[in-house]
Amino acid sequence: MDDLDRRIVNTLQDDFPVCERPFRAAAAALGTTEDELIARVDRLLAEGTLTRFGPLFQIERMGGAFVLAAMQVPEGRFDEVAITVNALPEVAHNYAREHALNMWFVLATETPLGVAAAVRKIEDATGLPVLAFPKEREYFVELRLEAGA
Repeated sequence: MDDLDRRIVNTLQDDFPVCERPFRAAAAALGTTEDELIARVDRLLAEGTLTRFGPLFQIERMGGAFVLAAMQVPEGRFDEVAITVNALPEVAHNYAREHALNMWFVLATETPLGVAAAVRKIEDATGLPVLAFPKEREYFVELRLEAGA
């Protein structure tokens, strides 16, 4: 990463313009061009430096639902099940854990009823039970990662 890459990562975590040409506005603030900013974000994603670039929504305010889910996956099937689970558009994150429940993931659905449908899809595809843990209380923990020199 060069200096501009670091400034892009550090700046766009906090503030991305909401306007007709957001990349142009962000590029101007960073001292670059719209095309250069888009190319650099694309490259950072392709290289894996960034794993995601996009908005975070309060899905419940839009009528949707988030649920933390877990499965006990036999070690020999872990990769196969992970591929199946991750193929669903409702799966937002997936984590391996050293625990009896060794696969944890977040389901994000357009409606609360969508959670049960997504759970059924996973159970039908894998033959394994899914435990869904609905959110009881929300905490805001801001995660901000500085791209250093």
